[in-house]
Amino acid sequence: MNRMGDVLAGIHATWEFESDSVLIRFERGIRTPKLFQALGERRIPHEALASVTLAPGKRGTVVLHAIPRPGADPLMEAAAGQLRDGSDPYRLVLPAERETLAEYYGDELRALLTPEAKGPAEKFLVAAPQAPLHFKAYDGKASFDGSRVSFRWFWTGASSAKWKAGDQNFHIQELNGVEWRSPDVFDGYLRLLRRDNGAGGLTAFPPPRQSAQADQDPAAVVFGLGYGPVHESLPFAAAVLGAVRTGSAAPPDPAPAHPVPVPVAARRDPADIAERIRHLGDLREAGLVTDEEFTAKKAELLAEL
Repeated sequence: MNRMGDVLAGIHATWEFESDSVLIRFERGIRTPKLFQALGERRIPHEALASVTLAPGKRGTVVLHAIPRPGADPLMEAAAGQLRDGSDPYRLVLPAERETLAEYYGDELRALLTPEAKGPAEKFLVAAPQAPLHFKAYDGKASFDGSRVSFRWFWTGASSAKWKAGDQNFHIQELNGVEWRSPDVFDGYLRLLRRDNGAGGLTAFPPPRQSAQADQDPAAVVFGLGYGPVHESLPFAAAVLGAVRTGSAAPPDPAPAHPVPVPVAARRDPADIAERIRHLGDLREAGLVTDEEFTAKKAELLAEL
């Protein structure tokens, strides 16, 4: 592929072939998958690709598929094979009459693949979605500012275990990975996998792969009923995973030699605090929270006013 800027326009996306990469620009429109719209565009270095295929598609189309190497793209690593074909950002769907042109570009791109393409990538080669990112899960709001992941629980959906644990805040240096289970299945969730104490292992509460317990895990948010859709939760998971694997966030600031005044945190909405206390009261009445736990948590909430 000798020329830069060659363009192959398909359905929902356009591939621009450059000397060292493929720039994928996704269209915007009501028929374009929401994940594509959220991604906007992605640059895929040739070294991130394992192979290129061309196959018949549905209803008079062909599909040019650039298959990434394992470990090359944080988005696909987070997805872990759970994306439907229609939401795979590496598939370019074209009208069947453009098959010859697609075959030409597929051959050209295939010829540029490196010998290392047969093996997994040692590091991420495709950029992760950029923070800040946030989305609403069923039981809380998840936010990521590039360095920290925070979960703020919703009184309408969070379990008593999460209410008792309180809102959560994790620096990426505390994490070793992310587990994303698609909201397209019944028990979807996003779980943060935490580093073991100095051992380099993983901890999660409860242990990973026990999705039925994600609603009890303060390091996880659960999906469902339209909460945590793929186009919001997957880029979020990929951004966190990218930061964890690359160590791109700055380490926590060390304690200063001389104490400095700490700015006063912004006050919470009194109505929100009142609603949380009311929900705690309901949990106490149901026997899910003890009187001591209710009193301690109520004091914490009132201190935020």
